[in-house]
Amino acid sequence: MRLVLDTNVVASALLWGGTPRLLLQAGRVQQATLYTSPALLAELSDILGRQKFGKKIAASGFSVDELVARYAELASVVRPQAIAPTILNDPDDDEVLACALTSHADLIISGDHHLLDLGCFAEMPIVTVAESVRRMGLLT
Repeated sequence: MRLVLDTNVVASALLWGGTPRLLLQAGRVQQATLYTSPALLAELSDILGRQKFGKKIAASGFSVDELVARYAELASVVRPQAIAPTILNDPDDDEVLACALTSHADLIISGDHHLLDLGCFAEMPIVTVAESVRRMGLLT
């Protein structure tokens, strides 16, 4: 299964684990192929670099750059073309959609209501982490 994870999902998986981490594990064992882009990696770096995550980053034993690099190694990095503005209230979310379009994703996974409210994009379902792991049979 081809997946594009919104940066909020990746950050949650890296810092807190839980259900979002199951998606990273699926990528590690090749049960899924994860896709990202340079813009999404830059956004991840920005998010993880926020002061409010400092203690979580320190507890991980990795720097922000190391965490981003580890995710970039796990995921396939694509270079999407810009798409027509789609999410006017949060234009950064268009980067997720562009990545999904380029990678021909089976699922777009997010916790962001702007994306989830779309429901799908170019026939690709946009779902929550919980829905994605249910669809993939990752929870027993």
